[in-house]
Amino acid sequence: MKKILVKYSSEITLKGLNRKTFEDLLIRNIRQRIGKEANIIKESGRIIIENYTDETIEKLRKVFGVLGVAEATVVEKDVEKICEAAVDHMKKINFKTFKVECKRQDKSFPLNSLELSKKVGGAILKNIKDISVDVHDPEVTLMIEIRKDAYIYSNYLEGQGGMPYKSAGKGVLLLSGGIDSPVAGYMLAKRGLELVGVYYHSHPYTSERAKEKVISLAKKLSEYTGSFKLYVVPFTKIQMEIIEKCREDELTIIMRRFMMSIAEEIAKKEGALCLATGESLGQVASQTLESMFVTNSVVSMPVFRPLVGMDKVDIMDIAREIGTYDISILPYEDCCTIFVPKHPKTKPRLQDIEKSEEALDIKALIDDAVNNVEIINI
Repeated sequence: MKKILVKYSSEITLKGLNRKTFEDLLIRNIRQRIGKEANIIKESGRIIIENYTDETIEKLRKVFGVLGVAEATVVEKDVEKICEAAVDHMKKINFKTFKVECKRQDKSFPLNSLELSKKVGGAILKNIKDISVDVHDPEVTLMIEIRKDAYIYSNYLEGQGGMPYKSAGKGVLLLSGGIDSPVAGYMLAKRGLELVGVYYHSHPYTSERAKEKVISLAKKLSEYTGSFKLYVVPFTKIQMEIIEKCREDELTIIMRRFMMSIAEEIAKKEGALCLATGESLGQVASQTLESMFVTNSVVSMPVFRPLVGMDKVDIMDIAREIGTYDISILPYEDCCTIFVPKHPKTKPRLQDIEKSEEALDIKALIDDAVNNVEIINI
């Protein structure tokens, strides 16, 4: 019999009295991802999947909280049957060196982990020619777990790890079409934060292709989160007002303050408690320490910047790993890349920016934008 063995994050197992809450949420997330047909069984430190499809393993690997998965052969807790199944399993693999590792969750099993490893390893050496044991760097590691049944596998695949999605509250992600913000969203979702996306669309200066690009990024994130709610905010009127009434070198920072204010209003409607951006310290003019301070000053919610200390190359590597990079580099400009001043302020002062904003009807502009959002559920 074949079953999928799911190993979940040790952070979950260490939650003490709250452990069941996190485990149940993880199971709900798994159920949402793999469908109702599969049978899901919770055991101590593991989740067992029965009646699954060919796509189930790859879907499980994208569920936050899942540390790794393996398709295992399941047999009775009988030493001879375990050895027989282990030999059959290894005969299907091309290898020269191997080792056996056993984990005995059922302490009533007559052999301890080392004794069982030796017994199974001996059976494999006896029945398969031209192989040897290498405990340091084997080509194949055969795993045996003694639980309610015996699970035998060698094809362990790593998952995302982290915490179950929606276990850490809700936040609003400022999602652009660039490389950074989808990575920031992924990293926070991996820590359990439920994401609501906000994208600022400056039609006709940004094309529908730019909007579709962001929707594609949201779809890619939804492969990890299960679903994704995206607010598309009309931003042209605000940008035109800033250009007409404010200093050119202050355009970017004032625009960012409007974005944060709008995101905070959406967060209040969503019951979210934080904002999140893809900013990295010093990467561009709007991401200097002074600019971040002035930007933060316009909102009362905490602003999470998970990439703040990361190098651009490291961010790009994560983007490639999660599948957002090729979408992000599509050549469709968003509102952050148009109307960029030639010499933006890198060290804005809050009192100067607030003085400049007096020329704008801030509340009316924000209310108009929030009242005319488009909501896309992915």
